[in-house]
Amino acid sequence: MFNLYFWIILGTLMLSQILELISVGLNLKNLSPELPEEFSGYYDETKYAKSQNYLKTTTKFAVIKSQFNFLVLLVFWFSGGFNLADNFARSLELNSILTGLVFFGLLGTGSFLLNLPFSIYSTFVIEEKFGFNRTTPQTFILDLFKHLFLSLVLGIPVLSALFYFFGNAGESGWLLAWAAIALFTVIIQALAPALIMPLFYKFQPVQDGELKDKINHFADKIDFPLQGVYVIDGSRRSSKSNAFFTGFGKNKRIALFDTLIEEHTPEEIIAVLAHEIGHYKKKHIIKSMLISLLHTGVMFYLLSLFLLNAELFAAFGMEHLSVYASFIFFGMLYSPISLFLSIFEKYFSRKNEYQADNFAVENIPDGKNLISGLKKLAVNNLSNLTPHPFHVFLNYSHPPLLKRIKAIKNH
Repeated sequence: MFNLYFWIILGTLMLSQILELISVGLNLKNLSPELPEEFSGYYDETKYAKSQNYLKTTTKFAVIKSQFNFLVLLVFWFSGGFNLADNFARSLELNSILTGLVFFGLLGTGSFLLNLPFSIYSTFVIEEKFGFNRTTPQTFILDLFKHLFLSLVLGIPVLSALFYFFGNAGESGWLLAWAAIALFTVIIQALAPALIMPLFYKFQPVQDGELKDKINHFADKIDFPLQGVYVIDGSRRSSKSNAFFTGFGKNKRIALFDTLIEEHTPEEIIAVLAHEIGHYKKKHIIKSMLISLLHTGVMFYLLSLFLLNAELFAAFGMEHLSVYASFIFFGMLYSPISLFLSIFEKYFSRKNEYQADNFAVENIPDGKNLISGLKKLAVNNLSNLTPHPFHVFLNYSHPPLLKRIKAIKNH
């Protein structure tokens, strides 16, 4: 068990935990009780202090959750849990694909049950304490069942296909698996706005009136094929605000939270909308999807090199080799590369946000509306205004707000 793979994986997992602790420690240390001058008139002292308390509370909770999961993983690993789960799945005497699905199902169920108390506490204690939570127990339970349904409906065929290609297609298995995932990703991206997201949110077209007229006028001005700007009932779950662009082709949608419309002027909403359209105009969604697929291709190729590796299986105390367990063990071995690539992807995402801001400023009458809109979002969501650069480097998909504001003013 204590071979080279064991020490590499254990060392990588420990390094990841250490980096996380350093990152959040620096982030908390970077907090300042003095309100940035840029937000004068938006935050009062009480609410700014509340935002910092929110960060401290959520950070402490995230660290406890992460450390708990890490310790459970180590106990499960060192006590032979992976081998026990595999032996149980094999005892059902199913074919290799169904055995793999049972194995994944056991691990997934265990992970779900371990994290369920954390999800409940986060929603009904922390978010409730800071005035965000609007999720009822009924909605929470329904969401759990919906996620379970999607996991089964989407996960079973995808995993089955991956197990089949890697187990039966020889050296080209990784390439066929990659092609299958690429096709699946494109289909999901296209259909999610119309079929999946409505399971959780009600999408209503923007009502007739001043806001809709201004949206239509702006779309005509920038030659944007306006196929759908929707208001979604985010307030059923949280008082936080947001807006996003999803899908492509005929199913692309811009979604505005109802809480966003309640808190912002029509001019600020147009500015936020312009930012989201900027992502479409700059082809950020397609570029991000291509990068993700490239990442998947690299991962699948490397997985093919470590498939059924006896030494890797020995590091987890396994009695039998299998294609399906190779996915789990290689995933843990791959984590340093995954961490590096995720940092690159987040850097790419932050650049995209600046580009979308620039597009918005170039196409709205006054960039001040974008700034005020972003400020209101930050205040409403109790966002951290002074994140540490190292924490941003590791974790942020969006630039810190003060940097975004500075870039908008300098554009």
